[in-house]
Amino acid sequence: MKITDIKVTHVNVPFDAPFWWTAGLYPGASKSIIEVYTDEGVVGLGEAPWWHFGEVIKKDIAPLLIGADPLDLADCEARCVPPWQITANTGENAISIAFGALELALWDIRGKVMNMPLYKVLGGAVRKDIPFTEYFAFRPENNGAGGEMTPEAIVDYCLKVKEEHGSTYFEGKLIQGDPQLEIRTVRLLREALGADTMLRLDSNMQWSLTTARWVLRELEQYNIRNYEDPVATFEEMAELRKHSIIPFSTHVPDLRRAVALGAPDYFVCNFAALGGIAKTMKFVAACEAMGKGFWCYSNDLGIMTAAYLHVVAATPWITEPSQSLFRWQVGDVIQNGPFRQTNNTVRVPEQPGLGVELDQVSMARWYQHFVDHGPMSHFNDPQNPGRFRQLPLN
Repeated sequence: MKITDIKVTHVNVPFDAPFWWTAGLYPGASKSIIEVYTDEGVVGLGEAPWWHFGEVIKKDIAPLLIGADPLDLADCEARCVPPWQITANTGENAISIAFGALELALWDIRGKVMNMPLYKVLGGAVRKDIPFTEYFAFRPENNGAGGEMTPEAIVDYCLKVKEEHGSTYFEGKLIQGDPQLEIRTVRLLREALGADTMLRLDSNMQWSLTTARWVLRELEQYNIRNYEDPVATFEEMAELRKHSIIPFSTHVPDLRRAVALGAPDYFVCNFAALGGIAKTMKFVAACEAMGKGFWCYSNDLGIMTAAYLHVVAATPWITEPSQSLFRWQVGDVIQNGPFRQTNNTVRVPEQPGLGVELDQVSMARWYQHFVDHGPMSHFNDPQNPGRFRQLPLN
């Protein structure tokens, strides 16, 4: 089997309403969808975490993989990605992330050739109902969606999701630069949702160490399952650990420093950012050996989410629910997407490979959105509209 062509398509998929994070308003996702074609008619699907990695695939990776055996992952990677010592020394890790996005497609091909869902290729399922959190944040109103701009509105939103979908796992960003507002919102959430509901928080590194000490002291009484990136560095998290029993997580996959410093406790990662599924499995195994937890990232479309489902199904160490923005996505590029959880879980697909297929009508729609508007910025600041370009959400 040989690779005959690699197609990269940029897409925008907005949220029904943008949400506030540390850098401003976050309106949706601009991704690259990868299709790897073979001479035997098997097509594999991949997904890049941001559209510019798709440009790296088109320019630097695709020409090197034409004619390669898609089942020989080691050869494919060796053709494209320098040794990690080189990328670490130069800071040029975009090629590693771009290959990681395409590598999903190689695993998809492998599962299809073997006529097995990917979780069986990876060794079999230890679970098939994969847990995800719901998400909450301060969101301005947009065409009837969002409007959760007060603690009471966030509580009402979470209660509605719990009632309609059986959700008891919640994670959220309460990012307005106001510690008292965060503390009050968490208090109201705990009172309304009850003691058995999981609550996780994420500040996107917004607090100083001094403020974080105070905020986490006030939040401990509300049984916070995890706080993601409460401060900006591992060193600050290690210092904060002296003052708080709340576990910490991060998107920065530096296991050596986390072990050396004693914090953070968990990693929350996109598989492409780790270099692909094979490297993710190695990273999770290293986390297990060193006593660090792992769960999966959010704001991905259906192809990457399918990879999450299969890897979590096959990996005993990943027991905590992964993040999810599913409820806010207005569309997807896969048939019957986006995934959405019921009673906290999504069932792992049973079809061969990743178990998802492209919806060509949706692909055309979201590709046209990208063509018409360009990539969606994650740094929209309404208080400084000249700083970043605003894009329509629909």
